[in-house]
Amino acid sequence: MRPELVDLAEQEFLMVDGRGDPDGPGYAEAVAALYKPAYALRFALKRAGVDRKVAPLEGRWWSDDLADFAAGGDRSRWNWTMMIGLPAEAAELDVPLAEGVRRERFTEGLSAQALHVGPYATEPETLDVLHAFITEQGYAIDGEHHEIYLSDPRRTKPERLKTILRYPVRRA
Repeated sequence: MRPELVDLAEQEFLMVDGRGDPDGPGYAEAVAALYKPAYALRFALKRAGVDRKVAPLEGRWWSDDLADFAAGGDRSRWNWTMMIGLPAEAAELDVPLAEGVRRERFTEGLSAQALHVGPYATEPETLDVLHAFITEQGYAIDGEHHEIYLSDPRRTKPERLKTILRYPVRRA
């Protein structure tokens, strides 16, 4: 997908914050803690006659030092908020949340995004194209790097993974 500008409305999410390497301790547990209430809400909606799938996992990523994201950077210093979007019908439903998991409304607003196909390690190629697009359109990045994981890495070959790469933007 070629880069594009999108204007994203407010939405409710399940969210959990963390710090560290996504291949390290704590990350997998945090993501699992998000899926429990997401599936509980899905089944509660289904009992109410509303059939919705669980939305894809999303992640916002940042570090105090951008060099941490370069090849060979210190992944232990990455900060992240992992999130799963909730359908509007889930607003009135209440389910137990694991420690650290919260429900929160989030508005990303005007953003630039592109679809990356391939392993996560090759994302910099797509990010270069996205960054150039942002500049060419007269915008600047105005927030955290955001990824939406359209493929399950446990079931998809790395070269077929699909990830939307997104940044909120503002006029430069």
